[in-house]
Amino acid sequence: MSLNNLKLVATKRPGALPQIVQRRNRLIAKIWEQTELAKAQQEGKPFQPTRFRSVKDTETGERRNMESPKRVRAWWFTAENGRLCMSVRYGAKTLELAKGKSAIEVGTINELIPTLDALKAAVAAGELDTQLEAVSATMRSGFAAK
Repeated sequence: MSLNNLKLVATKRPGALPQIVQRRNRLIAKIWEQTELAKAQQEGKPFQPTRFRSVKDTETGERRNMESPKRVRAWWFTAENGRLCMSVRYGAKTLELAKGKSAIEVGTINELIPTLDALKAAVAAGELDTQLEAVSATMRSGFAAK
């Protein structure tokens, strides 16, 4: 294959992504984890994602990356009426999806994965941008100098 067969363009690599796009991507990644957890629970298998942690060796003092299991808590729960409900979490906060409403009634475990897929599409389309902005503003205010 030669360069003549490739489509050449004059463009430059973009800098950092806008803050709201980073928040959307972070939430979409968490929704993917919840989808995989739901699939694993339906199949009766464990879901144990891993992450890399930097650990300092006490004897030599050198740092090395170590793979450790990551705990994923389910966003769904059974409500008083016996139906399955799901809240959407961003960090340690629960998103308020509509005024005074912070959960989605799913119904049964079989409807959970399609609901998560619809939620992922809504986040990618930017439908939860105002909620993400509000919750991240409250999280930032907790770090403000006093």
